[in-house]
Amino acid sequence: MAKKSAIEKNKHRRELVKKFAGRRERLLAVANDESKSMEERFEARLKLAELPRNASKTRIRNRCEITGRPRAYYRKLGMSRIALRELGNKGLIPGLVKSSW
Repeated sequence: MAKKSAIEKNKHRRELVKKFAGRRERLLAVANDESKSMEERFEARLKLAELPRNASKTRIRNRCEITGRPRAYYRKLGMSRIALRELGNKGLIPGLVKSSW
C-alpha cells in the first residue's frame, strides 16, 4: 500500500488540473497562435507561468485504484499488476483466467 500522503497529493493534483483546464487551454491557444503579436503571446506565457505547477496534466501520476501503487500500472484496467493478479486469482475479473502449461 502506498503512503496516504502520496495518494492524497495525487488526488489534489487531479482536482487542480480539472479546475484550471479551461484557463490553461485558452492561454496555450493564445501563446501558440502565430497570427497574434509577440506582446500578446508573451503576456499569455506570463499568465500561464502564474498558474499553479500542479495544475499541469503532466504532473499527475497514474496510480492503482486499489493499492495506490505507482508502478506496473495498466491504464486500461486502472490497477497495478499485483492487484490484477490477486483479483484474477479470486475470480473477480470476468474473462481472466490463470495461465498454465
